[in-house]
Order: sequence, then C-alpha cells, then structure tokens
Amino acid sequence: MAAKQLHVGARRPRDSRSPRAPRALPVILVQMPWGALERPALGISLLAAELRRRGIDCEVRYLNMHFADRIGGDRYQQIAHELPHVAFAGDWLFTAALYGSDPRRDALYLDEVLRGQWQLQRSAIDRIVGVRETIEPFLAEVLTGLSWPENGLVGFTSTFEQNIASLALARRLKRRHPDLAIAFGGANWEAVMGRELHRAFPFVDYVCSGEADLTLPALVEAHALPLQSRQRQLQRTPGLVFRVNGATADTGPATPIEDLDALPVPVFDDYFNARDASTAARQVPATLLFEGSRGCWWGAKSHCTFCGLNGHSMGYRSKSPARLLGEITSQIRRWPCPTLEAVDNILDMRYFDSVLPGLEQLDLPGPIFFEVKANLKRHHVASLARARILRIQPGIESLSDHVLQLMRKGTTALRNVQLLKWCREYGISVDWNLLYAFPGETDADYEQIVTLLPKVRHLQMPGSCGPIRLDRFSPYFEHPETFGLEHVRPMPVYRFLYPIEGLRLHDVAYYFECSYARGREPSPAARNAVAVAEALRRESDSGTAGSLQAIPRRDGGLSLADTRRGARVAALRLSRYERLIVERIDEVSSPAQVVEYLQAANPGATFDEADVRAFLDELVGYEMAATDGLHYVGLALMPGALRPTLETFSRRRQGSSSRVGRTIPIAVRAVFEDTAHA
Repeated sequence: MAAKQLHVGARRPRDSRSPRAPRALPVILVQMPWGALERPALGISLLAAELRRRGIDCEVRYLNMHFADRIGGDRYQQIAHELPHVAFAGDWLFTAALYGSDPRRDALYLDEVLRGQWQLQRSAIDRIVGVRETIEPFLAEVLTGLSWPENGLVGFTSTFEQNIASLALARRLKRRHPDLAIAFGGANWEAVMGRELHRAFPFVDYVCSGEADLTLPALVEAHALPLQSRQRQLQRTPGLVFRVNGATADTGPATPIEDLDALPVPVFDDYFNARDASTAARQVPATLLFEGSRGCWWGAKSHCTFCGLNGHSMGYRSKSPARLLGEITSQIRRWPCPTLEAVDNILDMRYFDSVLPGLEQLDLPGPIFFEVKANLKRHHVASLARARILRIQPGIESLSDHVLQLMRKGTTALRNVQLLKWCREYGISVDWNLLYAFPGETDADYEQIVTLLPKVRHLQMPGSCGPIRLDRFSPYFEHPETFGLEHVRPMPVYRFLYPIEGLRLHDVAYYFECSYARGREPSPAARNAVAVAEALRRESDSGTAGSLQAIPRRDGGLSLADTRRGARVAALRLSRYERLIVERIDEVSSPAQVVEYLQAANPGATFDEADVRAFLDELVGYEMAATDGLHYVGLALMPGALRPTLETFSRRRQGSSSRVGRTIPIAVRAVFEDTAHA
C-alpha cells in the first residue's frame, strides 16, 4: 500500500545551548503496541520533559494508536486488556515479524497456550490470529511513512506485552538507518533481563536499566561526543548497558531519584495530539496520570512475599505536597480528563493531612484512583471520599489471617472486611483479588474464607480469583528455598516468544513457575473458596446481593435491617446500650474494648464483659458481625448520623465507672421485627 504521512505531534524547541558544546542528537521515544490507548506513557513523558528541559530535541510517538486504528479499537482493546496477560498473545502476534515465519512453532503456541492452558474458544483464537496479517503493513508504514533521523536516538519503552513489537520495529530501523542509535528501557529490560536481551539482539545499542531519569539524558549527551570520550562518559553513567568491543557491558544499578520535586512535569502534548488524530483512541475515555511517590514504604519494611514490583528501587520517596498539588492543578487545567490515576505503589500516609485537603479544594474533572494500604481508619476513608479518591486498590488479596501472614501483608481478615464496609458506605470502589496457592497455606485457611464471604456479600466482592504468580524480584523468586519452592523455571510461553539458540530464558523472563516442597503444597480447598467468591460476584453484579443497614430509632435504639439473600432475620431491634456496642464494633474491637467504650459513654455504670461477649456472639450467629475468636467487627453499613468518631470519643474517658455505679445488663436475647423497617 502507498505510504501516508502519520500524525506525530507538535514540533519541538531547538537546542538553545552554547554553540561550542556538542549538539545532542535528536531523540524519538516510542510507545508500541500493546501500550494502553486510554492513558499517556508516563515514563517516556517524563523523559521527554527532562530532555527538552536540557535543550534536546525530543518527540514521543504513540504508534500503538496507529496500530489500533489499523486493526480496530475493539480488537485492540480485547488483546490489550481482555485476554489473560501471561498468555502473551500480543507479543506472540509480532514474533513472525521479528524472527520470520515458523508455522510449526505457531501451531504449538496456539495449541499449548491459548487452547490448552487458557482454553480459549476457536472464535477468539481466530480473531487473534487474524491480526497477524496487519502487522507487516503496519511496520512498513511507520518505517517509511514517518521521518526517522539518520543520526539520532530512538528509545523504546517496553512493559508487559510491548517487547516483541518494539524489537521488530527496532530491527527494521537499524537496518534502514545504520547510524541510528537504538535504546530500550522499561520493566522488561531491568537488571539481568536487560543485559541478556542486549546480548541476544545486537541491533539494540543501549539499555537504560531501572529509573532512567538521569541515565537517558546522560546517554543522549554522551552519544554526541567523539567515540573515545563517549565510551568514557558511558562507563561513568549508572544504569546503562552498552557494548565495548562487541561485548555487553553493564555499569550497575541506576541512581534512584531521591528528590522527586526535582523531576520535571511530564509532557502529555504528544499523547493528546496523537489521540485527537486516532479514531480508536477517541473511543475510550482518557485518563490523566500523575506520580506522587516511588517505591513502597510498606515493602521497604516488610516486602510482600509474592510482589515483584519496584525491582531494585524499593526505597520510598514522595513529592512535597505543594509540588504534587501544583502539578495536578496545572495538568488538569490543560488536560481535563474524566478520571485521574496515581501510578504510586502506595499512598504516602502524610498526604492525608496535606495533599488530600488540597484536592478537596480543586475543581477536579473526575474521580481519582490510588493504591493504598488496607489498614486505614474510618477518618482516612472519609478523607479519600472528600478528596474524590473514589477508586482504590488496597492490596486486600485474602480474607484468611494465616494467608495474609504468609504474604507479610500486615493486616487481618477483619480489617480487610472493615475497609470494604467503610468504602461501601462512602461510595469508594475497591479493586481487589482473591489469591491462593501460597506455600504453607492450609485447608482451614479457605474454610475461614468460605465462612466469611457469604456474610459480606453486601460488600464489594473480589474482581478476580487466581493462583499467585512467581514474579522476578519477589521474595519468592529471590529466596525460593526459604518458602519451600523448588525447580523455579520460566513460564513455558517464553520459549515461543524468544526462540533464540543460546538465549538464557531464565534471565529474560519476568514470570516463572515452580514446584512445591513436601508439606508446602497449595490447599485443594482453595477451589471451593474460589467457587463461592465467583458465585457471590455474579450475585453482586446482578444487583441481587441485598444489604445490611443500621437504622437509628427515635427512642435512641437501633435496628439492623437485613435484605441479604438467606438472611436469618429481616431486622434486629436493639436497645440504646446494644446500639453503643454496634457503634464500637464499627471498627475491629475486642470485648474488653467494647466494655471500655460503654463505660466511657455511661459514667458511673459498669458492664459485664461476659454479657458483652455473649451479645457479640449472637450478632455473629445472625451474620451481622464477624469474629476471629478474639476480635469482632460489625457488618452493617452505618448511615452518616451513626458513623462514630471513636478516636475522639475514647479520649474523653469520663468517670471511674469501673468501681462505682450500677451494673447495666446487656440483653443476650435480641428482639426481632417482622419487617426490615425500623
């Protein structure tokens, strides 16, 4: 087909540095399939901003959008988001363009991976395979229809299923423009993965491993120097992989950015210009990304056993509140989008007193997404809602105390339920998954989950259920023998993606599988928990889950109205004292803490802990509370008028009620109503 001119964005400012300094070569940063259509690539948007700040000509090209226009937005989104991620169908589609046709290898991939492992239907597989015929025309068009500098640097960002597509175009660029420098970076090229891929693909000149905020600008400036000076400069640049006398050399880990305020504001003009020109991209609402922090403050203290995020940059750093609020303000004014997403691994707890109040004052175009820690207090959840952080990912992962301990999550099943309840009250959507197959889990762990899940059917159910993956950089991967894991090997799919003789697949793969040592095998009872969770999710999606509501009465008492399927009673009518108990177990509490709360609310009175425990157990029996045997949490949703400020209340601690006054009995037998109306 005839080549056509593709939209590549606005012209870049020219180099304003001294004419005596070597002029840095122009840079093009590329986002290939299967990068998301709905959001800009934050990493290369930051790098482009830094290069331009240094006076270096830089352009970001969203070639993923051009490919989506070629195959259709719906098909692109299906492959990018709906297929199992570790099937790597998006990567596989470009293998023939990189290595040449191999019908036998392709047939094995379709049979073993898509049909065998993931059990895709023939219609779905045919739809995927049909994309292959569009790939060569796409690569030819971007190669000849866009202008590429004879001397310059083209950098590819590669995360998830972008590697093979990026390599296929990089090979063609190098063949057509031999003096063009080719660089790769992103999660697929960090540490040993980058070194092995660099060794395997000689047309790749450089790899920026880890945080490239300092590495790439130093590389670009060094590349403009004469060869000997360039080599000396490259050897002094941390985080860089390059060739010395034809052999792969490595300068070690990149230098992490300690002062995030020193980073530039990312430039998104290339993304929105490309989006305006793309039919497929305009079909999906745009999401504006921002970055408040890097690393994980929890992982730095207690690295979750299955988590492979952050690689070698776990140390936590965050922007100052003023910088972050200023950045968000300027970006939403320029690029108003329906949603905003923080790319942070975890929310800085200090932001609750600074950034979140500031967000309340902004005229936000839409809700915000953040990843948070699960053991938040009620006032934290209320702050999230006021700041319009209406979607969170708290890393709940399980409703078994023992499994959460195996993960090193630092939370409990009851605290996870507590957060789900509060989020439901404040209208916050929770992204969470039910994970299983942890070494050391037991049948009892999943019996606990099966018991608890139906009681919380009125709360948000897990979005998906699945076994854990063994990810590079996770404690499970780094120290498998410590956890009873054996024979760690790359997932079989990698042999279809990198059929290169002499390639060390173990050094290229990010996802692995393993065997379990005797006594550490996964529990077969997990299957039952998964079945229950999926059935309850379908019930929730259909709108038939019902609810459990706390309703105040004029006499000072409380009714708990239960419309959940299989409810033991329609409503439970409670006295004023019983209402106080329900208020206290709004937060996970022991019977002793409940008694303390009752006495603080009723100076001069005493309460019997045995009576309180009996009442709490009765609530558990009617599935209006949950317990781990030592602590209790109420399951009823609390209207605004009933949401207690327990932390403020407990500081009052009036009277000496433990020694004087009358004893107030707590009814063990509750009074039921015939309807759910108080």
